[in-house]
Amino acid sequence: MTMDKDNVRFCIGKQNQLNGLPEREKKQRRIKVSKKAKLNELRFYRLKAKKKMRSSNPEVRMLHRLGKAKRKEEWLIEKLRKFEVRKPAPEVYDPESLTEEEKFYLKRTGEKKKHYVPVGRRGVFGGVVLNMHLHWKNHETVKVVCKPCKPGQIQEYADELTRLSKGIVIDIKTNNVIIFYRGKNYVQPEIMSPPDTLSKAKALEKYKYEQSLEHTSEFVEKLENELEEYYKHKARFNKESSPKD
Repeated sequence: MTMDKDNVRFCIGKQNQLNGLPEREKKQRRIKVSKKAKLNELRFYRLKAKKKMRSSNPEVRMLHRLGKAKRKEEWLIEKLRKFEVRKPAPEVYDPESLTEEEKFYLKRTGEKKKHYVPVGRRGVFGGVVLNMHLHWKNHETVKVVCKPCKPGQIQEYADELTRLSKGIVIDIKTNNVIIFYRGKNYVQPEIMSPPDTLSKAKALEKYKYEQSLEHTSEFVEKLENELEEYYKHKARFNKESSPKD
């Protein structure tokens, strides 16, 4: 409530906050950028970028492409942070010890079985662990086929699936096949798809961002090498063209 020439005025919300500000700040808060102004600003930056791309100076062109690629790389890293799943504290459990004869028998049994669980481009997500438990209803062992798989990634998949399914790795084949044993005292869990994993759609979305980040990082490295070669060539040319004493 304010008094203005013996008149009582009631103010609520933002008006009370604005009364304590100077007139210039009040006007700045009320000004809204129009849609046309935003389009003009966007058009200005596009023309500026086009001018750099068509520049006769190769250094300007390379620096512009490098800056654009690095901004995309930072954006992709920020996007991938949203897919990070908090891993709970590891549960303390005693893995069953198997003799060499038992491992050999389970290995041969798992190799002969035709049923398998695929791990594709999405990687390890909740559906993979769910399928493993469904196979373990009727079979002691299950094969996990990982394709496509980068060098060394098969061991990461084996460790992650061991943590999520509590199964035992019997053997890892050279053709990216892992044979899992459910255990002698296996009890099917109530929730077969762990909550600390991504869904099928989220796993695919994460894979797309990872692929884009991989290609962008390679492109950034390529541009940095080209820029370095350009600077070396420029320094060599300047040295040769400089007058000798």
